[in-house]
Amino acid sequence: MGNIERTSITVSATIKAPLDSVWKCWTTPEHIMQWNNASDDWHTTRAENDLRVGGKFLSRMEARDGSVGFDFFGIYDAVNVNSLIEYTLGDDRRVRITFTSNGNETNIVEIFEAEEINTVEMQKGGWQAILDNFKKYAEKTC
Repeated sequence: MGNIERTSITVSATIKAPLDSVWKCWTTPEHIMQWNNASDDWHTTRAENDLRVGGKFLSRMEARDGSVGFDFFGIYDAVNVNSLIEYTLGDDRRVRITFTSNGNETNIVEIFEAEEINTVEMQKGGWQAILDNFKKYAEKTC
């Protein structure tokens, strides 16, 4: 199987919370289940996170009406606490997330390889909506 040239998409947010707190909210399953959805009609019903190189993560995402759901999962390629997470999704797409402290704010930048089913705009919008939901949750909770 040869290398496939994929489009990279970037989303970002600045969270008004310190880096340690943001990292904990991003990586702890109990927190992930509270923010990991793009809209109110979806939710994460289960989250697992073995945050180490070679470790696996899984988020079970479902429509609240029970009509559809899927597992979002992957394997960690790099983990630098409070700084960097890189992983490969189950469909072999790669994701890189950086966390940068700026005093009492934390900047998160996610770069992910696009899949070929949905438009780039739709994918960017969905990932940005999840990140925006994280921002709202983290600023209130973390």
